[in-house]
Amino acid sequence: MSSAMNLSDRAKGVPASPTLAITARVKALKAAGEDIIGFGAGEPDFGTPAIISEAAIESLQNGQTRYAPTPGTPEAREAIAQKLRTENGIDCSAADIIVNNGAKFTIYLALQAIINPGDVVLLPTPAWVSYKPMIELAGGVVREIPAGPDSDFKMTPLQLDEALAAGARALIFNSPSNPCGTMYTPDEVAALIQVIRKHPSIAVIADEIYEQLIYTEAPYCSMASDPEIADRVITINGLSKTFAMTGWRIGYACATDPDGAVIKAMTRLQSQMTSSITSFLMSSIPAALNGAKSDVEMMRRTFAKRAELIHGLIEAWPGVSCPRPTGAFYVFPDVSSTFGRTSPGGVTINGAMDFASALLDEARVAVVPGEGFLGCGPRHVRMSFACSDEDIKEGCRRIARWLSELS
Repeated sequence: MSSAMNLSDRAKGVPASPTLAITARVKALKAAGEDIIGFGAGEPDFGTPAIISEAAIESLQNGQTRYAPTPGTPEAREAIAQKLRTENGIDCSAADIIVNNGAKFTIYLALQAIINPGDVVLLPTPAWVSYKPMIELAGGVVREIPAGPDSDFKMTPLQLDEALAAGARALIFNSPSNPCGTMYTPDEVAALIQVIRKHPSIAVIADEIYEQLIYTEAPYCSMASDPEIADRVITINGLSKTFAMTGWRIGYACATDPDGAVIKAMTRLQSQMTSSITSFLMSSIPAALNGAKSDVEMMRRTFAKRAELIHGLIEAWPGVSCPRPTGAFYVFPDVSSTFGRTSPGGVTINGAMDFASALLDEARVAVVPGEGFLGCGPRHVRMSFACSDEDIKEGCRRIARWLSELS
């Protein structure tokens, strides 16, 4: 019998997020009483700072439950603009800001606003799993700029110049990187900006969601801080990672093109999709940006220590290499030395997917296979160190033992 409820080609063509799938499986196994160490979830293990929660509770109790302006309240937009001006060196105003339902949706809206069918979008890889599907949902064509562990997974100015010379509509630039856990230095960003200046038709979507979680002496550098290209940059950020607010779903964009066309377009799109974010959460934005800096620094210092801990433990695994994490809360070790070998449970490991599946089944440790991250991803697994020191030590101990039993 045929069904009238046939799925669209669009829906059938979108892959499920492997990171969310791993997280869901770990939660289900733990709920069933299994002793699982999870390195999959890309979210802080801290609670949201009290000052932020209190602001939202107060708004709720005061009846702030009606529709809010689609791009955000004036207070929330101004708080974001002030943050970007003072911390990131981006010359912007509240009118250049839109608040969205999480940074992921913000990126989706940005792509929908500037990409037409057939437009080429440059994507340095390995890259976060959702960029490619979102580009394709906008009708865009992905062209990868592959970068490997020898360059800490960072593209070179020459690579970017060659890619731009071949023609493109936009570049997605993510630093610090998910999944790689590495950050472009200010000098490296400046060199890329020099290239972008030579190509005036290219737009940049700068995903800066991890910009406060950095572990080097070098400061963070925003693409849009350069006045010569600022009007071609859409800066993406949010509260999820920095303030341990993943479930709150608060993201934002800043675009300073002269007539404000990008933010206006994103606002129109959002008005037909989700309207605004939850109204009584608007007050949490200035509360976070203005009142939770000490909490953020505490979390950053903790993540910095965990970065050193997990990197040191991974470096001791025979045959496994891993660049030092300098931002975000991920490491991206190369596990290809295990390919062609057999796990203790009898699984032949032919790729990162086999590695991750056998590791979870046999050692009860969850990592994210690298296939979904493009580029050299199939040789790697992503591990999040947004978990306790005890879990990091125990999980790495289990992996080391499992690796020692491969044949």
